[in-house]
Amino acid sequence: MAIVTGRTNGDTGGGGTTTPAGQPDGDGEIPGQRHADGAAPGRPGGPRQRARPLSEAGRVRQPVALIRLLTGLITIALTLLLADYARATTGGIAADVAEAAALVPRPLANLAGGLTTAAVLLLPVGLAVRRLLGPDRRRALQQVSDGLLAAVIAYGATLALGLWADDLAPASLLTALTQRLPADALAHTEPVYGYLAPVLAFMTASASRERRLPWAVLTLSGLAGLAGGYATPTALLLGLLIGWTGAHGTLYAVGTPDPRPRPGEVLRALRDSGLRPVEALPAGPDHYQVRQADDRPELDVQLLDRQAVTAAAVQRAWRRLRLRTAPHPRALRSPRTGLEHEALVTYAALAAGVRTRRIAATAGLGHDTALIAYEHLAGRTLDQLDDEEITDGLLTDAWGQLALLQRREIAHRALVPSSLLVDGGGAVHLVDFADGDIAASELVLRCDVVQLLTTLALRAGAARAVRTATTVLGRDALGAALPLLQPIALARSTRQALKRRPDGSTPGAGAGAGAGAGVQAGTAGGLLEEIRAEVSRGRPEVVGRPVRLERLRPRTLFAVAGGVVAGVLLIPQFFAVEDNPVAALTDADPWWLALAVLAAGLSHVAAAMGFVGFVPERLNFRNVVLAQVAGAFVKLVSPGGVGGIALNTRLLQRADIPTAQALSSVGVGQLIGLVLHLLQLGAFVYLVDAQPGGSELAALPAVVCGLVVATVLLVVVWSIPPARRWLAARLRPLTAEVLPRLLDLLRNPGRLAVGVAGQLLVSLCLITCLYCCALAIGRAPSFAAVAVVFLVGNAAGNAAPTPGGVGAVDGALLLGLQQTASMEEGGALAAVALFRLLTLILPVLPGWAAMTWLQRRKAL
Repeated sequence: MAIVTGRTNGDTGGGGTTTPAGQPDGDGEIPGQRHADGAAPGRPGGPRQRARPLSEAGRVRQPVALIRLLTGLITIALTLLLADYARATTGGIAADVAEAAALVPRPLANLAGGLTTAAVLLLPVGLAVRRLLGPDRRRALQQVSDGLLAAVIAYGATLALGLWADDLAPASLLTALTQRLPADALAHTEPVYGYLAPVLAFMTASASRERRLPWAVLTLSGLAGLAGGYATPTALLLGLLIGWTGAHGTLYAVGTPDPRPRPGEVLRALRDSGLRPVEALPAGPDHYQVRQADDRPELDVQLLDRQAVTAAAVQRAWRRLRLRTAPHPRALRSPRTGLEHEALVTYAALAAGVRTRRIAATAGLGHDTALIAYEHLAGRTLDQLDDEEITDGLLTDAWGQLALLQRREIAHRALVPSSLLVDGGGAVHLVDFADGDIAASELVLRCDVVQLLTTLALRAGAARAVRTATTVLGRDALGAALPLLQPIALARSTRQALKRRPDGSTPGAGAGAGAGAGVQAGTAGGLLEEIRAEVSRGRPEVVGRPVRLERLRPRTLFAVAGGVVAGVLLIPQFFAVEDNPVAALTDADPWWLALAVLAAGLSHVAAAMGFVGFVPERLNFRNVVLAQVAGAFVKLVSPGGVGGIALNTRLLQRADIPTAQALSSVGVGQLIGLVLHLLQLGAFVYLVDAQPGGSELAALPAVVCGLVVATVLLVVVWSIPPARRWLAARLRPLTAEVLPRLLDLLRNPGRLAVGVAGQLLVSLCLITCLYCCALAIGRAPSFAAVAVVFLVGNAAGNAAPTPGGVGAVDGALLLGLQQTASMEEGGALAAVALFRLLTLILPVLPGWAAMTWLQRRKAL
């Protein structure tokens, strides 16, 4: 009998053998994994939650401990930053607290301080004694040992942070964390109130169930410290944070005693539910196979624990933020809530007439674990069947089960091979409804259709999967789901299976595979395109334009995060230098500022010249100029020059120029632009060196060194056969498309001259803009030095993966103006800020208007 679902307990009590907990089998999969595809709440078949590692000592490293450790470290860092940057606020709060504490009589404050200190010292002892006198002394001893270790680490962390604040931290931070002692005006309080950290670390790491009394003691101790003037509110908060963070760091480093129930506890819970279990055998991660008395049916028992639920909370939140098809958030739901949800969806499926396992019992096991017991269903999953066993009747039956769910608006969300169980009679049962939903939206229901369609096509071929789906669901339902046939709508394991398919594979060759069962292979798009073609063949009017399922793309989040980090790092510099750049901007010369604006605007016209000069076909110059203006808007969501390349290519395609020729024209422009960029850089480097009074260019050795390193790197790459083949594959479009296009352009020297002149003028206009920005704020660097700085900074921006080169361009220009153009930090920062305002920020709105205008006129 095959155990289909569940997770394993490391305890092998009760006899029987099992794969060690958390250990993968020969295929890299964990036997008995609950969702063999990695299904998880959120997107259908989300990332796999593998069994937690279990050491020989019966300890597990909980992912939630790592999450809480990182959260604590970030909170401590933010607290220190706020204490330093918001000194007025933290100082005001500390002053208010000190003023209120002065109203407390000194003898009473001293008495309270002494009593609470004694209580804080005795509290861990009382908690440890109570734990050791409990029923499970072995586990209690392990947890008390963890608590002692965490207390020592937390106390050491408070001492280290205190020493750092006293000796190495800025004086402003030390002032924000401390105050003068009442008894000694020359001494100050500790930067961290260290009495609380080890006690809280012990409480947390030892998994103490007592909450009210310990927290009451900690609260009174903190209030006594504030009343006695021995701590500031910030120092008190840091002590608590260090204790909490140290505890979770200890738990993740050494692991925690395995909290999962033993077989005996599982049997007791089942007996209390009215069943008659006699033996529980581990059969997978957090899963038991239970035998009952009196020939009653066997049970498949699934454990749901708080740690696994909490570990998936961040993952669920990210999917909810990113995908439109993610379920409503149930972040940090308890195991009992998860059990109730799975039971609810399972009962709804049974009521809809779907074949699935019946629930025999549900029960709670303490505060952190719950179980759900299913009547055992013998059979094999779809991925365990031979090709000859996958008949058209079986495929039709699978679609029939999905149709029953669709009629009741029930979403499964994880229709992967492990969720399709085939019994001895060949009937398909749908199992594992933990990720399902009732009253699901139309979009989610269509995702189930495309998921099952892809799952069956991987085993039986696109033709058979589409044909059987059409028989049951009809062409309209398949046509409506076709726009969602895209990799992101599928389970991760399904996407991996698509990529692993060998070339020329023919799934389902036996058992009536029929014509057209062979599929393209090697990429995810091969099978998906064949499915799309099969659906369209029966209904040509179907428009398979993909529906956008992503609310937020990772690169957008990274761009926003990068912008926030850059702002946090750069904004304080505006006020940290002697020559305040904000004041310099407000006093900028309006005439030079107007010339800078004019130069920035003319750069778009020059870019249009540089573009049309490398396109032999005739183009509408007005549309080309507007496309260059629209490129300013595209920069916000694309790194370097990628957005401009895509925009120009689309413009040529809309002008009825074939895609191959459009790409080659853009490639010619990029190639010649690179050559001209290097030539200009060399020319301006020479001009800087030739200026009277000696060379200003301190970066010349670095430029030469960079060229030498690039040459050596190219030689090394070319000498390695795999690297040479990779480079040759990347350069093949250059020799196959770009060079022939360049030879065609040589026959029209006038147009080529326009292109070259436009490429040169683009750089000169932007160099002039930066130069005028420097003059507008009262600085007078040499034009050649500014040109070198811009050309180097522009190259850095094209290589950077951030939108508009944010960060790379700004840093390169700022450093270059100081090193090469001999400008002070404040003036360089003001000039760069003004330049980026004129060339990156202000053109965004005109760029959006230009793009909208071109799209309405079908030019883009």
